[in-house]
Amino acid sequence: MSVNKVYNRIESIIGNVITVRASGVAYKELAQISTRFGKSLAQVNKIDGDIVSLQVFAGGQGISTGDEVRFLGHEMRVSFSEDLLGRIFNGSGEPRDKGPALTENMKAIGGPSVNPTRRILANRMMRTNIPMIDVFNTLVVSQKLPIFSISGEPYNQLLARIAMQAEADVIVLGGMGLKYDDFLYFKDALSKGGALSKTVMFIHTAADPTVECMMIPDMVLAVAEQFALQNKDVLVLLTDMTNFADAMKEIAITQEQVPSNRGYPGDLYSQLASRYEKAVDFADSGSVTVLAVTTMPGDDVTHPVPDNTGYITEGQYYLKGGRIEPFGSLSRLKQNVNNKTRKDHRTLMDAMIRLYSSYNETLEKKNMGFSMSRWDEKLLKYGELFEDKLMSLSVNLPLEAALDLGWEILADCFEKDETGIKSDLTDEFWPKN
Repeated sequence: MSVNKVYNRIESIIGNVITVRASGVAYKELAQISTRFGKSLAQVNKIDGDIVSLQVFAGGQGISTGDEVRFLGHEMRVSFSEDLLGRIFNGSGEPRDKGPALTENMKAIGGPSVNPTRRILANRMMRTNIPMIDVFNTLVVSQKLPIFSISGEPYNQLLARIAMQAEADVIVLGGMGLKYDDFLYFKDALSKGGALSKTVMFIHTAADPTVECMMIPDMVLAVAEQFALQNKDVLVLLTDMTNFADAMKEIAITQEQVPSNRGYPGDLYSQLASRYEKAVDFADSGSVTVLAVTTMPGDDVTHPVPDNTGYITEGQYYLKGGRIEPFGSLSRLKQNVNNKTRKDHRTLMDAMIRLYSSYNETLEKKNMGFSMSRWDEKLLKYGELFEDKLMSLSVNLPLEAALDLGWEILADCFEKDETGIKSDLTDEFWPKN
């Protein structure tokens, strides 16, 4: 890489992209532009011979062709220490919370995923106290899962609840294209919930430079990996990966790349995978677990972002109607931990979902005007209790209490032999009263 090479002539300024003639410059290298308004960071995003294009973080406004461009000789880095906890930064790693800038122990971002020889198989549950996760689609330490949602659903509220309740040592939250109100919501909710002291936040708002949006996942994951190497279980929360992909598309257009499906760059899958694959459970240290909101424009799961994401991740949570849907949601690793929690967990989960499926069929019959049998009436009562007491995102219960509640709901609606559960489990767990 170049070492503090300085150039005093900018060849062109088009929007947020400037070009200079330079040699010995590396792709993604940072540069500092000195203007009469101050200094601004830029990043190399294209090299064609000695013509180097740079994306200016703060935008091209105020830059003149005679301004100084100084290449810094390194890519984007982030400071790492315990001092990060409780702090809020932007996509450039600069403080948003009016606290001091951190410049010690700088770590490169966007490195490769962890060597498989240092990984172990995911085998530990991460509790969230949300029954639709803990009971029915258990989150497993080192798992990578998207939350598929449409605009308007309370996905940021769900992430905040998970941040406050999850059994993680450190929470690293990355916001991309957030409305300012959403940023303030995260800040206030985590502060009031007592989780801010174990949280690091990297926030890009809709008003911030596009290039900073692309930095957020790499900033977050670099910090998370460093905490994991200190033997901590780290939960990474990202919102919203569709905004991240849209930022990639915008930058690709300025680079005049040949567009792929719906205008997204052809390496969309690789770009998403390189971030999700940072989820890891170290054999000799901590772990990184990734939950990432992916909004679906027009509720279209075939949109390129959710479509590609589904091939990378280990299941998904569907957020619909203000709750996590039991059908469509999937944790592919839940079987690794279900039988380590309580011996009735897997059987009760299967029975309740089977009966809830029957409830949906009965509800459709009722809506079509068919007469209801005694069994249908039981299913209708069960479905209403299930939705009210377990599916609602307002429910906050430890796993064991949620399992006990599941048995109570069954006992309130059915006889033991109507549930299809083996007698050895009903004899032990069926409510006595």
